[in-house]
Amino acid sequence: MKLKYVLALVMCLFVAPARAELQIDVTGAMRDPLPLAFPEMIHEGFWVGQYAGKIRDVVIADLERSGLFRIIPENSYIQELTSIDEQPNFVDWKAIQAHALVQSAIKEVDPNTLRVEFRLWDVYAENQLKGQSFTTTKDNWRRVAHVIADAIYERLTGEKGYFDTRIVYVSETGPATKRVKRLAIMDQDGENHKFLTSGAAMALTPRFSPNLQKVTYMSYAGSMPKVYILDIETGKQELLGSFPGMTFAPRFSPDSSKVLLSYANNGRTNIYEMDLKKRTSKRLTSGSAIDTSPSYSPDGSQIVFNSDRGGNQQLYVMNADGSDVHRISFGTGRYATPVWSPRGDYIAFTKMANGQFYIGVMYPDGSGERLLASGYLVEGPTWSPNGRVLMYFRQDKGTSRRNAPVKLYSIDLTGYNERMIVTPAEASDPAWSPLLP
Repeated sequence: MKLKYVLALVMCLFVAPARAELQIDVTGAMRDPLPLAFPEMIHEGFWVGQYAGKIRDVVIADLERSGLFRIIPENSYIQELTSIDEQPNFVDWKAIQAHALVQSAIKEVDPNTLRVEFRLWDVYAENQLKGQSFTTTKDNWRRVAHVIADAIYERLTGEKGYFDTRIVYVSETGPATKRVKRLAIMDQDGENHKFLTSGAAMALTPRFSPNLQKVTYMSYAGSMPKVYILDIETGKQELLGSFPGMTFAPRFSPDSSKVLLSYANNGRTNIYEMDLKKRTSKRLTSGSAIDTSPSYSPDGSQIVFNSDRGGNQQLYVMNADGSDVHRISFGTGRYATPVWSPRGDYIAFTKMANGQFYIGVMYPDGSGERLLASGYLVEGPTWSPNGRVLMYFRQDKGTSRRNAPVKLYSIDLTGYNERMIVTPAEASDPAWSPLLP
């Protein structure tokens, strides 16, 4: 689906340097979220007020969902701001223990256009940290809200935001013996939901391009699975390549010029790299082991994958040309579905040990393993574009013969903020998009 609406104007307002920098430590702030005040958006007129309320609600929901912010209840506010140019009375905001204040306004430019602006204040330093103004179509109000949330998040954490993004996943319906699996896409908060495939052919393992609005996935359109590339904006779909054996676990390179995939033939499963422009492929691993689930490092110089070449399923790293293969996981249990963080600082994985599934992270050299989530079935981690949040799918153990529904969840790197993502049906195999252009 092509984005019909764009931000027509982004204007940064000049701010004075802070006397004491207000910034959240994203590695430890989950236990003590930042108190933030966000009064009603300043507006005139009933219909503009409707947009004001919706935009503010989405921004607040994004920030609260991150686990980093606690929005102070509006009934405790002392000062009533009546103009975007009005200087806050910082004594009033300190009295309710607000550390940051969002001052915002919205007005109608013409019947189809809105102007939205906000200012972010450091209450204790008594200075403005950021200000932006957007002119956009009314239909684009939700996108503007996510962009504002990203701007506030970035200014207060020092990290890029992740709210103006989308999730592609596998929507699952029907009984276990006749499961229908089709691709679906939605905003990261579950809104603007849309199906991308009909369900006539089973779709699996969607993966977003790191810098394009394209998805590679596997489909059982026929007797053998094939790998396709789908352009989200145009809806155009193309077959990646034709292999006589089974292909699976496709994933883009950081520059989106290549795709890694696993190819099974004659009892052997190896990793191949395909050049999307030349449509040529080369084998990166060899031998009798099962090598699968490859994922590039952000700079494209290395690849992490899982293999049973050592006797059971473990994680390995090799150079992008297939050289210098070395094992990095040495904990108990089996490891699968490794994914390199967009920042390059962690590798996420699924772990199976002691009858449980886990979502965990480790450093690229295999040290510092931490388990963030566990359950009857938790699997398939995918990173937010800022590398600070993971999404995955979970199925709890049912109380009857039938297991509980499969749902999507997110969790931050501290492991203290697990949240369910609401979808119309059961959901698995999420993949997080880059920030929208």
